[in-house]
Amino acid sequence: MYRRVSILLRKHFVSVLILCASIVIPFSSVKAADPAKGKALFQTNCASCHNVHKKLTGPALAGVEDRWPDKKLLHQWIHNSASVLASGDKYANELFNQYNKTAMTAFPSLSNEDIDDILAYVKNEEKNTPGGKTAVADPNANETADKGNDNSLLFGIITLILAVVALILMQINSNLNKLAGDKEGVPTADPVPFYKNKAYLALIILVLFMVGGYLTIQGAIGLGRQKDYMPEQPIFYSHKVHAGINQINCLYCHAGAEKSKHAMIPSENICMNCHKAIKEYSGPELTTAEGKKIDGTAEIAKLYDYVGWDPEAGKYTKPGRPIEWTKIHNLPDHVYFNHSQHVVAGQQQCQTCHGAITEMDEVHQFSDLSMGWCINCHRTTKVQFADNNYYSIFEKLHQDIKDKKIDSVTVEMVGGTECQKCHY
Repeated sequence: MYRRVSILLRKHFVSVLILCASIVIPFSSVKAADPAKGKALFQTNCASCHNVHKKLTGPALAGVEDRWPDKKLLHQWIHNSASVLASGDKYANELFNQYNKTAMTAFPSLSNEDIDDILAYVKNEEKNTPGGKTAVADPNANETADKGNDNSLLFGIITLILAVVALILMQINSNLNKLAGDKEGVPTADPVPFYKNKAYLALIILVLFMVGGYLTIQGAIGLGRQKDYMPEQPIFYSHKVHAGINQINCLYCHAGAEKSKHAMIPSENICMNCHKAIKEYSGPELTTAEGKKIDGTAEIAKLYDYVGWDPEAGKYTKPGRPIEWTKIHNLPDHVYFNHSQHVVAGQQQCQTCHGAITEMDEVHQFSDLSMGWCINCHRTTKVQFADNNYYSIFEKLHQDIKDKKIDSVTVEMVGGTECQKCHY
């Protein structure tokens, strides 16, 4: 009798394990699209040609999924638009002709999950007005959406519960085997308690070793990175007010961005060109990331104190002193980066590396500035190859374009991922 029960239990045990696997595997493989990650990918790969609400080099992206008959086709278009055009798709060719037959940049390095994250970000932004004000005035909406999209903790808890259930069933099975053996007169060793079972202990140690190793590697990879770093500055300077609302060109303050290796922190004289006349702040309310209200006029007074300017007398009345700004973006000493090369030759926008700088009251580090992040950009960014004498020595690439083997040349194809380009 007990033997029969034991056999039945084993069968049920196998069924339970299969059921556990069937529940865990789908949950572990399904991952909701992440608008927060999509925003970062959008700024890096799409923002130079697309806006959610406005036409730029390419069409506005609001409603883009509804315009394509098949999401797989949209994925293919983003990976390689030339292949979709060659297939004769009607909508793709109409779009191509509408924008003066300007080929869309291919993004083979973006995975389907990356594209879904970007589309999720676009959907999130569709409810925003072109001016950037959200129709739903809920400051916690994005935070709630991000938490809702991250189900990793839930999947981990489910997996842990199922693992405990499986271990309990295995222990019950051992006890029933012992009872069945005793009933039939077959000598059976006493079941080894869970905490003394070498197999279980070895399995737990192996799992802990793997988890610990993974966390150690992830921690080591992140050493020295400062993504989202937002230090408090001696004067509250809002890029949103200056570069966004007042449309001051970035190069007016950061003149070195297109002329030298460094973008340069503007001198106090640059600030005073405007603030000799602008003595009071009358723009929208300023707040810190913590929600603390900022008096813009008082911040202008701090500038006057640093430079020694008397706004009543209209002249400098005391020696000035430097403003000790805290540097936010910092690369390791062994990395070479040239602003002018990227801004002039590479035609990169500030937002590529610095994010939506015109929307930031307090500047933070938008990207992690890791080597992988730079390499991925070099793999997808096109160079000005045609009619450029600098690239005349690349005869094979010129011939491949003539033979229509390729439609463009990326930074990687001209050596942009070689070690000595950035480390020498």
